[in-house]
Amino acid sequence: MTIPVTKRRENTRARLLDAAAEVFAEVGLEGASVEAICERAGFTRGAFYSNFDSKDELFLQLSAAVAERRITMVRARIDEFVGSGVLSGDANPIDLVQRVMESGEDDRLSVLLMSEIRIRALRDAAFGAAYLVQESAMITSIEGIIQGIVDSGLFALRVDVATAAQMLMVQWEGCMGRGVISGYDGEQLHRVGAEALGRLVELIIAPAQG
Repeated sequence: MTIPVTKRRENTRARLLDAAAEVFAEVGLEGASVEAICERAGFTRGAFYSNFDSKDELFLQLSAAVAERRITMVRARIDEFVGSGVLSGDANPIDLVQRVMESGEDDRLSVLLMSEIRIRALRDAAFGAAYLVQESAMITSIEGIIQGIVDSGLFALRVDVATAAQMLMVQWEGCMGRGVISGYDGEQLHRVGAEALGRLVELIIAPAQG
């Protein structure tokens, strides 16, 4: 039987996710115990387990929420640019991507979170299967954004939409991971990530045929 999602339940889950992000930022995935998360959120273990089956489930949902916020922001910004004429066939890809990717998100925290989650997925088959389902949903969202740009008639792709989505995601993740290892701060990460995506965009798009 599905448990109805009430406003109070939504608020509890949101507070637990926010607390998990804070604790993770301080001690990492392994150190972020259920007890520490509950204490930070101001809830009991009972409240935790009435919302999440395990810490694994909570962190998968946290990573999904971080990714979805980014994707929602990108989609809204692209729609805005298309409507205003900023997104055009002669736009500079690096400048355009820089503007599209602007956000207040802590990219360093999200990179660390996703990196630790992938390591966990490599070590645990069940967790890995759940991670792949989540990753597939994220790629589908990226494909939708790309397809919307193609449908606008402003650009044509040199590759199919699914391949473009995979290439952009791999480029972003690889560049951001190297940036964190190099000790870049949030502003530097944002700049190098946008530049890397811009260079790739230059390779995979072509002017739409009029």
